[in-house]
Amino acid sequence: MSEKRVFNPPKKIAENANIVDWEAALKRGEEDLEGFWEDAAKELEWFGKWDKVLDDSGKPFYKWFTGAKCNIVHNALDRHIKTPLKGKVAIIAEAEDGKVRKFTYAQLHKEVCKFANVLKSLGIKKGDRVAIYMPNIPEIAIAMLATVKIGAIHSVVFAGYGEGALKIRIEDAEAKIIVCADGVGRGGKKINLKDTVDKAVAQCPAIKKTIVVKNAGLDVDMANCAWYHELMETASDKCETERMDSEDILYILYTSGTTGKPKGVIHVHGGYMVGVNRTLRWVFDIKPQDIFWCAADPGWVTGHSYIVYGPLLAGTTTLMYEGHPTYPDPGRMWDIIERHSVTILYTAPTMIRMLMGLGDEWPKKHDLNTLRLLGSVGEPINPEAWMWYYKNVGGERCPIMDTWWQTETGMFMLTPTPQTPLKPGSATKPFPGVQAKIVDNDGKEVETGKGGHLAITTPWPAMLRTVYKNPERYKKTYWQEVPGGMYISGDIARKDEDGYFWVQGRSDDVLKIAGHRIGTAEIESAFVSHKAVAEAAVIGIPDEVKGETGKAFVILKKGFAGNAELVEDLKKHVRKELGPLAIIDSIKFVGSLPKTRSGKIMRRVLKARELGLDEGDTSALVD
Repeated sequence: MSEKRVFNPPKKIAENANIVDWEAALKRGEEDLEGFWEDAAKELEWFGKWDKVLDDSGKPFYKWFTGAKCNIVHNALDRHIKTPLKGKVAIIAEAEDGKVRKFTYAQLHKEVCKFANVLKSLGIKKGDRVAIYMPNIPEIAIAMLATVKIGAIHSVVFAGYGEGALKIRIEDAEAKIIVCADGVGRGGKKINLKDTVDKAVAQCPAIKKTIVVKNAGLDVDMANCAWYHELMETASDKCETERMDSEDILYILYTSGTTGKPKGVIHVHGGYMVGVNRTLRWVFDIKPQDIFWCAADPGWVTGHSYIVYGPLLAGTTTLMYEGHPTYPDPGRMWDIIERHSVTILYTAPTMIRMLMGLGDEWPKKHDLNTLRLLGSVGEPINPEAWMWYYKNVGGERCPIMDTWWQTETGMFMLTPTPQTPLKPGSATKPFPGVQAKIVDNDGKEVETGKGGHLAITTPWPAMLRTVYKNPERYKKTYWQEVPGGMYISGDIARKDEDGYFWVQGRSDDVLKIAGHRIGTAEIESAFVSHKAVAEAAVIGIPDEVKGETGKAFVILKKGFAGNAELVEDLKKHVRKELGPLAIIDSIKFVGSLPKTRSGKIMRRVLKARELGLDEGDTSALVD
């Protein structure tokens, strides 16, 4: 499907947006980078002001708001409880069994202070690392905030990872304590998390204690462990917030690379809180009455920035759901939106396509009229999924904020705002104060419409500062792949005649057929637009004549049979959608695709298997 229409935002939403003038903001960010971000910093409270907005003397090790004193928890919690916001609901948490818990800002503040005192009583101090391995429950947010309140550093590991992946991350971060849950409710089953933690911790002598949240009610081994609720019973609910330097480490979050062990991405207090606060307020237009549901997991950067820190910085209500999105039936997400009067939904294209495949009748059964804005994150969204989301979920009245960003960027980088005309499948333009270009392998800007490396050409406050304990890897991975001193994202994109960016996938997810680059995301989108296809993944196979040809792995919808006739029909369909360049030599029908736990297809694993190569780091794979 090729959707050429431009969707203008509803007049009422555009006129009442927090961003007063999108075009003027883009211009200001370009002409006065430091002034733009200094204004954003002034929206927050600081214990001591900065000497310099941006220090680029040690590039690419950029520093922001140098000399300033702050703590993100002061801005996310402490300052709110001195205002009427203290009585406002900060977190709504729903478990899969339907149990709902709510915490006001004042209640959350008390819980965070108590757990901060628990950590102190166990010897955790400023600069120490605390590992966290929990599902999407309030205690994960409490543990994160409490760790940071006392100046320690959290390293959250997604609670779907196995013992090997957990061990690598605990060891690299040199964590002293791990906070986990006994288990998680998922798809009507109770999954034991504590067993995984025990196996990983047995290989990590640096861990002094395991703190366990009783979440699933499982019978678990408590040797050298303590129950969270028991420690909290005797803890004081008063705790001073540590004054941190703007450049002090806030957290370490691991991201898988195509080679080597996972990279420990470092984010810091000052710049990160400025970037996350400004982007959330402007992109999702946070208003006092909003209920914001980022349907991701706190184990990923999306959850760090836009389940926990961003919403609390903005003083809004954040919704957390622990459970499967289609349990006990495919209407669960729509039911949650209706019951909690959710106003903003932020989810991934993988989720949208899955829900789309279950039929239009499910969203139609629910009143979704409280929704005001929709969002997409994690990968490029194909126009078919965009249109389905816009019509069936947003009722053709909710603009879709299609955001492109990364673990490393910390905040939205390419994104519309509620004033931006939208093109389905495009993340539109860089956020004000962010400059981006499409460049070739020599660092030269490519012509309009041509694919190339998506590069960020100026620093931004929420950027990663380094790779933990590996500054050389930081320089090599992000700054030295292409000449020109730019941040190279590892993604391929093109820019159209209106200056809109179209992200096409990872640079290792790009085919080069007869000298022309074509993103796998575009080919997969063409496959998915066929009535028989539920999901598709495409990889490049070396070809002596053309350089590369494509091989597709296709999951069919129910009721369709994978036969020779369908193979030919699909090849013709893709060629019709994308032109003769999209040469698919081979199609394989499969029952599943290798995916990360955040739902991204691991094409490099398919390619490695196909070519008999090393699969690299597969710790992020679901199975």
